[in-house]
Amino acid sequence: MTDTTGLGPEDTKLITLARASRARNATAEGAAVRDETGRTYVATSVSLPSLRLTALQAAAAAAVSGEASALEAAVVVTEAKELTEDDRAVADDLKTQVVVIAAPDGVPASITRR
Repeated sequence: MTDTTGLGPEDTKLITLARASRARNATAEGAAVRDETGRTYVATSVSLPSLRLTALQAAAAAAVSGEASALEAAVVVTEAKELTEDDRAVADDLKTQVVVIAAPDGVPASITRR
């Protein structure tokens, strides 16, 4: 069972969505974000010869394309223990209130509230 101590049901849902996306696409990372109006966006890492995006960058790009100006929460499911510098910058740009890094089994490795 996934231990999501300290997270509400909407944030737990983001973990589930990011895990499912990561598994479905067999990628290293999955991300899910919720914008300031409650809309949810999900993405995985993108690795093309001409384009490389982390899962968080891809999910944030989808949110911004949908007219989001801020994120209530962002979840990244990954084996990494912390966000990359670029991902931290994306979270900062969108004034992300809650950032969760979760292991592939869904257990949060870190929860940052801003």
